[in-house]
Amino acid sequence: MDHSDAILPRLMALHPKVIDLSLDRLHRLLAALGHPERRIPPVVHIAGTNGKGSTQAMIRAGLEAGGARVHAYTSPHLARFNERIRLAGALIDDQALSATLAECEAANDGQPITFFEITTAAAFLAFSRTPADYTLLEVGLGGRLDATNVIASPRLTVITPVSIDHTQYLGDTLPLIAAEKAGILKPRVPVVIAAQEDAALRVIEARAMGLSAPILAHGQHWMIQPERDGMVFQDDHGLWDLPRPNLIGPHQIQNAGTALAALRALGATEAQARAAVTTAEWPARMQR
Repeated sequence: MDHSDAILPRLMALHPKVIDLSLDRLHRLLAALGHPERRIPPVVHIAGTNGKGSTQAMIRAGLEAGGARVHAYTSPHLARFNERIRLAGALIDDQALSATLAECEAANDGQPITFFEITTAAAFLAFSRTPADYTLLEVGLGGRLDATNVIASPRLTVITPVSIDHTQYLGDTLPLIAAEKAGILKPRVPVVIAAQEDAALRVIEARAMGLSAPILAHGQHWMIQPERDGMVFQDDHGLWDLPRPNLIGPHQIQNAGTALAALRALGATEAQARAAVTTAEWPARMQR
C-alpha cells in the first residue's frame, strides 16, 4: 500500500463535514507552510457548472503544444488521488504525493480542516516546488469560497456555463449561483465567459465591470460554431478553421470555444488551437 493511502483517510477525519465553504482554515494552513500559493506559476482559474474539466484539458493541450510546462489541478479523481495533481505535464508520483501530504498534515497540527482544503494546500506546495509556465486550477465547488480561490492575481479567469447546482451551498436561483462562480474574478484580470443564460451573464458581467476586469464573452467577443466536419472559432483577432474536438459529445464544441478563447487571451497560435481540440485527453466518464 502506498503511504498516501494511509494519510488520505486521516485527512478526511480532520473535519466532520465533507463540505464547509470557508477560506479561513486554508489561509491558516498556507501561512504555516510559508504561503506556497504565492510561488506557483501564473494561474488560469476555471469555475462554472458544466465543462470545467474538458475546458481545462483543452487549454492544457494547447499550451503544451506550444512548448509550455503546465501544472493542473482537478477533481474528483477516478481511480487514484494522484490524478488530481499534474506537475509540469505528469501526474504527481506516489513518493512526492505522500511526502507533500505528510508535510501538510504536520503543518496543520490536527486542527479542523476539510479534506479538499488540505489536499488543495498539498497541490499548491507541489506546484511551488516544480518549475512550470502555467498552473491550471479547476474550482471544486462554487468559486467565491472554494479552496482554490486564494490566488490573489491569476493570469486569467474562465467561467464555463453556469446552471442550477449545489443549491444547499450556493443558493437556489441562477443569479445567486452565478454570483458564487463569479467570486473567482479579480481586479483587472481578464475573464473568458462561456455561453450563459441571460440571468447568469448579467451577474458575471456586472462583477467583472465592478473589478475593471476585461471581458471576453461568448457571442460578443468570440464565437464558435460547427461547420461541415469541423468548426470555426472567430474573435476580434481573426478566424480559426479547425477540426471538431476529439473529446466525445456535441457539447464539446462549446467547451472548445471557451478553451480557444482562453488560449487566444494567452497568446496561443492557430497550431496550438488545433492541438488543443485534437490532442486533449479527458476520461470518458468525466467529459462534461
